[in-house]
Amino acid sequence: PRSLLNLVSATLFLHTFYLRHSPQSHRKKKKKNFNQTKMLTSTYTRNQIVFFIVLVLTLISLTESRYHHQKKKHNKHSSHNHRSSKPEPPPSSISQPPTPPPGPTDSPSLPPSPSDEPVEGNNGVFNVRKYGAVGDGITDDTEAFKTAWDSSCSNENDTVSVLLVPYGYKFMIQSTIFTGPCRCYQSFQVEGTIVTPDGPESWPSNVSKRQWLVFYRVNGMALKGSGVIDGRGQKWWDLPCKPHRTVNKSAIFAGPCDSPIALRFFMSSNLTVEGIQIKNSPQFHFRFDGCQGVHIDSLHITAPPLSPNTDGIHIENSNSVTIYNSIISNGIHNFLYIKIPKIIFVK
Repeated sequence: PRSLLNLVSATLFLHTFYLRHSPQSHRKKKKKNFNQTKMLTSTYTRNQIVFFIVLVLTLISLTESRYHHQKKKHNKHSSHNHRSSKPEPPPSSISQPPTPPPGPTDSPSLPPSPSDEPVEGNNGVFNVRKYGAVGDGITDDTEAFKTAWDSSCSNENDTVSVLLVPYGYKFMIQSTIFTGPCRCYQSFQVEGTIVTPDGPESWPSNVSKRQWLVFYRVNGMALKGSGVIDGRGQKWWDLPCKPHRTVNKSAIFAGPCDSPIALRFFMSSNLTVEGIQIKNSPQFHFRFDGCQGVHIDSLHITAPPLSPNTDGIHIENSNSVTIYNSIISNGIHNFLYIKIPKIIFVK
């Protein structure tokens, strides 16, 4: 720094002036003794050396003090800048953690489509609504029922599969065969309403008109619930080919005429029918043909008094049939049984 250089220059100037003047004046006064002058000169020389050493040490001390002061000031300024500035990103050489694989994205669920696999596997319940059944009484829900049955019948995860017809809906289905054997016990639980197509004109021409709902080769099944199975038989009864009863119950017979049986169990075993209400079948309400071990309880069958051929329960070639606490009120035979080795009725 400029101030330090000025100090050094002034010091050197004073030292030089001292060397030039002080020894000479001293020698003028002390000419008497040469040896004394020589000794004094030597003393001045030592003083000169000492003074020079002190001067050098002073300069070094000042320089170091100046250096430390500047360094401390610089560090303080750097620390202030470091605190006020944003942290720098880590060096690129540090490896970042791997990006996790993308998780499944949430997407709106679509309406269930018919499938061979169970759509609803909660405790083995197969709700026909989950398989696309509408339940408005007009839409054809046949395929939804068939798919739900196939899924329930093939279920291996439960001891009992429940095909649920839910309460509050009316399902129109056409002639259908529910085929076994199944992997586990089946419960066809009707809480809503099942109806046939509305009369002969609505029945498909390529489908048999002799039967509506058929359970074939099913071993271990219960048809139960508090719902209704409605055959909507009035338009069938009005066909001219049907035998009609007059008020005095005399029959007028006409030619043969096909009409569907509402429910038929064929070549099946270990069956339970309980609590169901079935009404207005075009022909028989129930038919058990070639079955083993049939238990019927709390069944309610109704049809108008003048409805033709609306047998309540038609039993043929079947063994071990028991009927409990049931009400049958229809136009003709409450029971019609043919070739039955053993049947028990309990009031």
